[in-house]
Amino acid sequence: MNLVAKFTPLMAALFSIAAGQLGAQTLTPAEEAIRNEVLEQSEAKSRLAIYGWVESSITGNFASPEDNQNFGRLFDDRSNEFVMNQAVITAERALDPKGGFDWGFKLQLMFGTDARYIHSLGMRHHQAGTGLYQGDIPEAYLSLHLPILTEGGLDVTLGKFISLEGAETVDPRLNALFSHTYIFNFGIPANHTGALFTLHPTSWLDLIAGVTRGVNTSIDDNNDSPAFHGGIGLNLNEGKVIALASTHIGPETSGNDSDLRYFNDIAITWKVTDKLTSITDINYARDGGADADAYGAAQTLTYAINDTLTAAVRGEIWRDDKGFYVAQFANPGDALRALGGEPTIDPRTVAGARTTYGALTIGLSIKLPVPKPFTSLTIRPELRVDHAFDNTHPFNDSSDNTMFTAALDAILTF
Repeated sequence: MNLVAKFTPLMAALFSIAAGQLGAQTLTPAEEAIRNEVLEQSEAKSRLAIYGWVESSITGNFASPEDNQNFGRLFDDRSNEFVMNQAVITAERALDPKGGFDWGFKLQLMFGTDARYIHSLGMRHHQAGTGLYQGDIPEAYLSLHLPILTEGGLDVTLGKFISLEGAETVDPRLNALFSHTYIFNFGIPANHTGALFTLHPTSWLDLIAGVTRGVNTSIDDNNDSPAFHGGIGLNLNEGKVIALASTHIGPETSGNDSDLRYFNDIAITWKVTDKLTSITDINYARDGGADADAYGAAQTLTYAINDTLTAAVRGEIWRDDKGFYVAQFANPGDALRALGGEPTIDPRTVAGARTTYGALTIGLSIKLPVPKPFTSLTIRPELRVDHAFDNTHPFNDSSDNTMFTAALDAILTF
């Protein structure tokens, strides 16, 4: 089984797919050939899909900060304000996993407040600049399956794609909780543009390697050097344990082609029982130019109470050794300006101190029936507490070392 398909996004390992089979019957060779042709055409058509979702949310901050910011958060950075995070539509032709030559593609369009934080360099014309609501193209790639080298063959991805790294993803449907970890926000890239090669030596092993233009980089680059992106994926115990160790290495500082930035991550999904799932994310990042390290881990447990209700709890700790990574971006364009090495324009855009961040989050995922053409409605309430150690006070207008939030998001899919 293609592990990249399960890890991009990683949380797809939490879902199962039911497949039907035709009843056995006696057919002539001619009838068998016709049936096989019809089945192949039907399967190819079924892999052509257009789908999407709309996600809206509100994150209440009990301190009601004057700058309207939840420090250290990205997709849920606005305090006490109702927002539409994502309106997404996707056209996709998935690769056929059976092993013969095949091709596919994915084109995804997004509009909402989340787009501010996943822009890539070179696509500035797709964002409104000063508006909270912006557009983006999260993914636009061509994929090929080549039946070469091993029995499982080689997959090739060419274009713009979501990063391999992390146990969470931009797609909210595949995350256990609404809010994201410090690892997702600051310890891994969001996307890359380049070429990625995935070799399937066995049914339980994937070897992944490729070249990209850099972190969150597409048409333009803030320097002249490419980067490496790759990893090793494991599918063990009949899919009950899925692990991916991944890395991205390359110069990322504007105008600097020599100092490397490293993003390293290990994500492990373990289906302990039919109801209990463990998700572990271990992370290490380093920037050579700033001589700055960050590292930590997040542990999530989900428990399916029934078909409608799932409970989740997550604990995390993440060290920002030089105060280089964690920040808040008050102006809608400041995150992209910082990515491109440009000065930010809002004085409320501030970095954190040299400190260790900890957070504890509890939440529910409630799935409700909806009429066609919609396919599902998921509501996720959560409570979260963040704390900064080392006598630092980055939260709530840079005045507190602890921040309490209560959030609710709703995802309607079609």
